[in-house]
Amino acid sequence: MIQDNLIKVGMADLNVAHQSGVLKTTGLGSCVGVTLYDSRVKVAGMAHVMLPSSEIAREGSLNIAKYADTAIPELISRMEKLGAMVSRLEAKLAGGAQMFAFAGNNDTMRIGPRNVESCKDMLNKYKIPILAEDTGANYGRTIEFLSETGILVIRSVQLGVKEI
Repeated sequence: MIQDNLIKVGMADLNVAHQSGVLKTTGLGSCVGVTLYDSRVKVAGMAHVMLPSSEIAREGSLNIAKYADTAIPELISRMEKLGAMVSRLEAKLAGGAQMFAFAGNNDTMRIGPRNVESCKDMLNKYKIPILAEDTGANYGRTIEFLSETGILVIRSVQLGVKEI
């Protein structure tokens, strides 16, 4: 989808679009693409969440877009500035894959599933319903979120293109 109104969202990044923007992020492996949408004002938001909790942060200045517990509140805040209301937000999720097989039950190696769980916990905290998701499995995804319609386009080598 090549468009003039394409807004790229990098790894550990987030952004918002209003009415005609298309938010796009690539390289979702164990990372989760969290999308939020207010259909009344056509405000869309996307966060490329890398890790479940900022409690494990080691960097000097915290990148709030990197962690589920800080990215989702920031995304909501930015969307509210464009007229969105938390009570009208709906979510869609993609990513959270288990990209590599590991021996044993070491929870720290389950980054993808833990990212999905953490994102769902944060959305539940704000009472934001999850309308659809394409999470888990063992393959990467690229997503595009259309702010005019709230449609999430998911691309993967394994499954091609689908919309949720």
